[in-house]
Amino acid sequence: MENLDAVVIGGGPAGLQAALTLGRMHRTVVLLDSGAYRNAPVEHLHNFVTHDGRDPAEFRALAHADLASYSSVSVRRVAATAVAPSDGQFRVELADGSALTARRLVLATGVRDTLPDKPGLAELFGTVAAHCPFCHGHEYAGRHVALLGAGPHASRLAAMMGPIAGRLTVLADGVAPDPELAEALSRAGVAVRTEPVAGFCRSAAGASVSFAEGPAEEVGGLFVTTAFAQSAPFAEQLGLDLLPSGCVRVDEFQRTSLPGVFAAGDLAHVEALPMPMSSVLTSAAAGLVAASAVVQDLLAG
Repeated sequence: MENLDAVVIGGGPAGLQAALTLGRMHRTVVLLDSGAYRNAPVEHLHNFVTHDGRDPAEFRALAHADLASYSSVSVRRVAATAVAPSDGQFRVELADGSALTARRLVLATGVRDTLPDKPGLAELFGTVAAHCPFCHGHEYAGRHVALLGAGPHASRLAAMMGPIAGRLTVLADGVAPDPELAEALSRAGVAVRTEPVAGFCRSAAGASVSFAEGPAEEVGGLFVTTAFAQSAPFAEQLGLDLLPSGCVRVDEFQRTSLPGVFAAGDLAHVEALPMPMSSVLTSAAAGLVAASAVVQDLLAG
């Protein structure tokens, strides 16, 4: 397929919305869905009006049904492997050996989370363990909630979870909080366990936390800070400007540093923000903005 208006790489909320917006403007677009999603471990998405509590797979199925109504939109369930400028357009190589060319490119491939290296944590992530209180905090209401790590984020996260959790404990994991943080946590009634964390396992309460020494701790919810990186090599292949967060630098219209290339979702944010606001709703909104900007850009030739 050649001379498409746009190729959208990524089948999450940003890519789905970008494809829908382009389809509604009767632009020829192919959405490439590799089947890999950042929220794959999550049982339910939250904090998205009309979709609160929905299975992410069901959300994607509904989005695909929407896209099927637009004849100029094609969905291909195949991964892109390489992208490059080509004669004023963009060539996208696919894992099945085929290729696409398009006048514009929307990257919506997201980021990849790396969890703290603790036995059993990966099995809990997306259910008992989470990284975003806006997405999963309410589900831990009234429970004993643990916060892994005693960095500067601990005080703010404890303050956000204060009205929600029944009890809060910071798992300092062998690193004693600095005196200012320790005092703030104490004032807020937040307990601190300073022993190194040995691991986690699922339990009737939610999860059992074991330590190098001392009794185990039963918790109903756990918040962790994840490190993330680009989940696809396309920003590097295209030489796009990156921010200190590791995300692609975009402007308010989701334009990257390379004309004709747009980025939406967790993989990108404006320079004024320290990191992306990771949620299904904000990713979908970014996809709409990117596609709208693509339409305007196509008018310029």
